[in-house]
Amino acid sequence: MKKNQLITISCTIITLFCSTIAVGQSKEIDSTFKMPSHPRLLISHDLEKQILENVKRDARFKQIHQAILSEANHVLNKPVLERVMIGKRLLDVSREALKRIYYLSYAFRLSHDKKYVARAEKELLAVSGFKDWNPSHFLDVGEMTMALSIGYDWLYQDLPQSTRSIVALAILEKGIQPSTNNKYNNWLNITNNWNQVCNAGISFGAIATFEEHPALSAKLINRAIKSVILPMQQYAPDGAYPEGYGYWEYGTSFNVMFISALGGVFHQDFGLSTAPGFLKTADYLANMTAPSGKPFNYSDSRAVAEFNPALFWFASKLNDPGLLWVTKKQLDEQMPLQNRLLPSAMLWGAKLSLNDIQPKTAHFWIGNGPNPVALMRSSWTDPLATFVGFKGGSPGVSHGHMDVGSFIMESQGVRWAMDFGMQEYESLESKGINLWDSKQNAARWKIFRYNNLAHNTLSIDSTFQLVKGNAAFISSADNGLFMNAVADLSSLYADKLKKSIRGVALINKKTVLIRDEITVGNTDVTLRWSMVTPATVHIIDKHTIELSYKSKKCYLFVDAQSEVKMKTWSTDPGTDYDAKNPGTSIVGFEVRLKADSEEAISVFLDAGKPSQKSFSAKPIASWPKNK
Repeated sequence: MKKNQLITISCTIITLFCSTIAVGQSKEIDSTFKMPSHPRLLISHDLEKQILENVKRDARFKQIHQAILSEANHVLNKPVLERVMIGKRLLDVSREALKRIYYLSYAFRLSHDKKYVARAEKELLAVSGFKDWNPSHFLDVGEMTMALSIGYDWLYQDLPQSTRSIVALAILEKGIQPSTNNKYNNWLNITNNWNQVCNAGISFGAIATFEEHPALSAKLINRAIKSVILPMQQYAPDGAYPEGYGYWEYGTSFNVMFISALGGVFHQDFGLSTAPGFLKTADYLANMTAPSGKPFNYSDSRAVAEFNPALFWFASKLNDPGLLWVTKKQLDEQMPLQNRLLPSAMLWGAKLSLNDIQPKTAHFWIGNGPNPVALMRSSWTDPLATFVGFKGGSPGVSHGHMDVGSFIMESQGVRWAMDFGMQEYESLESKGINLWDSKQNAARWKIFRYNNLAHNTLSIDSTFQLVKGNAAFISSADNGLFMNAVADLSSLYADKLKKSIRGVALINKKTVLIRDEITVGNTDVTLRWSMVTPATVHIIDKHTIELSYKSKKCYLFVDAQSEVKMKTWSTDPGTDYDAKNPGTSIVGFEVRLKADSEEAISVFLDAGKPSQKSFSAKPIASWPKNK
């Protein structure tokens, strides 16, 4: 026995020692590394052949391919970009440069038509000639550096030496060197999309021009591998992206561009893709899309579906084409394909087929982490299915709103409970609003769309949620007839309430239940229950509201111990900086609660008339729970 133990211990030590050596070898890139020839970023001659074969055999990949070529042809006659700022940003120009150069480079490599090289060269020279790429807002630099790096690398053999020299120098002086200046590189130490985008862009520059300054390039790539771990840790444990649907497309796409580039050049990703939760995040995004095709647009997101090329990387990496079910639907519905990284879908999907994709079988998904979310649906294939999304988290997360405890709900093809999402940043910044201060009394929370009074959650005495509060899920169940998730919101209202527990359930794949169990603090309070809706609102009685949208109806029924007062609130802007919200209103109720009292409030959303059935809810403690 002792001998076996000794052998086991010895093997463990040897394994750990070997692992340490392996990690050490894989963590650093040396300046003597022999770079493959151009093109080296993402594409190869063999991959080009695979793409063309895939275009021949798969109509949907042909559709993407043709969209890229069509846009590249459209760019041929456009004037070159100019350095035009919008407020403090050059970002629109950087993004358009990335789109143009990536599309034109792809069009050339897949068609060998020199007209695309000639036009791309004009764009490369134009943006190389800008005085700078606006390093004070470094996202602009990150995207511009990626743009020029792809053009330099993919067109290297067909560009004049003079042009290559100009572009390489611009990448160095306007991209790489500013990234080493502490005045501009605070993104190295933060956990949001800035880190992912900027590290990816600068690394593309370092890889594309490696031979020009091998020691510096190696240093920057090593720096990025270490730095990007910070935002990648935010995906743990389940893949829920803290910044929401819109910024998933941004941060995750550039993160995947970086990992893919590393794999192509160094034949490894230095362990980045194994970061806890990262490979699970494609399921998060797939489940975030409701039957209508629109996303659950909490935080700074728009209620507009995105075509996400990054999903092709995950589907290929995990050998899980089902992740592209929503993507397939988008293609079949002729969704405009405008993503600036669209060629990446062709690269990452070269070995995939979109012909026989089947939907996911799970109708419930929950992701814990900094900004947790639960997503439930009655069907993946029925456009009239019932869908509910429910979130916890904190207003203090990156791009967060005071939307903790908020939910959205769809049925019959209508989003009855909606989220306004973001307001365009420049519309606020141009009015002098400091949008990026998230302290409790910051101007950010006075923006109508950003505080809890305009979200589908609770407000106490019309005050704001506490920025330092955080709501985690405390239970959930993937029970086909009673899918549910429960969050503890108490810390969001700690100045008013002793306890606030909210549970959201999808019952019998049809009825949505929102139940709040409250313990009041040491003073009387007025609780407001709010829901933003595009529907026409008709208060039927003291328990029931009828919602109408075109020919569809949905009923909101309240079951409470105390007497509630059904109400509606206007969504008209109250300031000169708030955006308009036409065709919407806020519906709900208020209830007065005594100090130290306990209250349970259940709200049901259902297409059936309340008089035809009995609505009642059991205490949350008795709800089904996953073990």
